[in-house]
Amino acid sequence: MEIYQATMKDLDAIANLFNKYRTFYQQTSDLDGAKAFIKNRLENEDSVIFIAKFNHESVGFTQLYPTFSSISMKKAWILNDMFVDAKARNHGVAGKLLQKAKEFANKTGAKSITLETTPDNEVAQGLYEKNGYKKDDQFYHYYLELREG
Repeated sequence: MEIYQATMKDLDAIANLFNKYRTFYQQTSDLDGAKAFIKNRLENEDSVIFIAKFNHESVGFTQLYPTFSSISMKKAWILNDMFVDAKARNHGVAGKLLQKAKEFANKTGAKSITLETTPDNEVAQGLYEKNGYKKDDQFYHYYLELREG
């Protein structure tokens, strides 16, 4: 298995996986939109995407966005997206993607990596906890949904 930071040459493979990821979360399939979104992330360098390949086939990805911890005055990363194609699950791909994200965060001097998942995604929760992630029981997280005017 090979895991590396994606570049523009990986655009089609990442877009395909990203589209599958979105449909996993009950979004309408939109391969053109997925490709445009990922292309913007890569061109603007406002996220870091790692791609997993197995037997030269793209089977998974994770996408990290930078943020900062004001209290610690350090960089932090948000692991916003991770997906492994159904045919490649249970082969350690997700664990290797998490390890690559951790190595990258350490290399960049980050304080932490944060992520979120749905309460019913127990498989992912088990994977995260197995890899050292702790459930936040200290803070509540809020969001404000904005609609286009």
